[in-house]
Amino acid sequence: MAPRGGQRTDSALKTHSRCIVVGMRAIQSGSVAIAWCLISAGTVFSQSFALDSASGLEPHGVKAEPAMFLQRKAIHVYAADAQASDGGLVVVRGAEFGNGSLEVDLSGKPGAGAPGGARGFVGLAFHAAADVSKYECFYLRPTNGRAEDQERRNHSLQYISYPAYEWFRLRKENPGKYESYADLVPGEWMHIRIEVQGVKARLYVNGAAQPALIVNDLKMGDGKGGVALWIGPGTDAYFSNLKLSH
Repeated sequence: MAPRGGQRTDSALKTHSRCIVVGMRAIQSGSVAIAWCLISAGTVFSQSFALDSASGLEPHGVKAEPAMFLQRKAIHVYAADAQASDGGLVVVRGAEFGNGSLEVDLSGKPGAGAPGGARGFVGLAFHAAADVSKYECFYLRPTNGRAEDQERRNHSLQYISYPAYEWFRLRKENPGKYESYADLVPGEWMHIRIEVQGVKARLYVNGAAQPALIVNDLKMGDGKGGVALWIGPGTDAYFSNLKLSH
């Protein structure tokens, strides 16, 4: 497969036709199906996680359980206490990421008994420390996507860098720079793709050709670390089909 965003030349096609896939393995361990593929001609490394059981997942501050949601096997992630002021993470063991792309299908909505300010916050964390004490994250506020208030719509998408740069600090110091709009619907499947290169990251929503949010100064710098499913306070979320390429 040609790299995303590029075009195949004749020589690239010839190289592609001769490329040797090294160490192609699929490991099925409950929920997490992991595929490694090393391809000559650029050395593309990819991983796929089906997210169809809780095996291989490490919840932090939330519960994670296998479920069927809208006719798809998924991981159900929700807070143990709907009134809790914090959300949480579910670390995907074996997923380490630096530069490249992350993709996942996800759905979020306010859970039963959630506080009034709940928006169905749902997203993906990356470059996470082993103890999840710090990480970068893009997340969605699904209930803002079609709100009648334009200011709320403008806050549909958010970048944060935990713990130093949470949303309230970024909004106060740089209004509008680290959040944006996208058409979102709570409780429905959505697709996000995050592309990272050095200190730059781009968030794409629902297969759009153009990024909906661009960050040119990742606060943790040019890093590497774990990947985790992320939810905010009061969220009832589902995740499926996590893919990493780097």
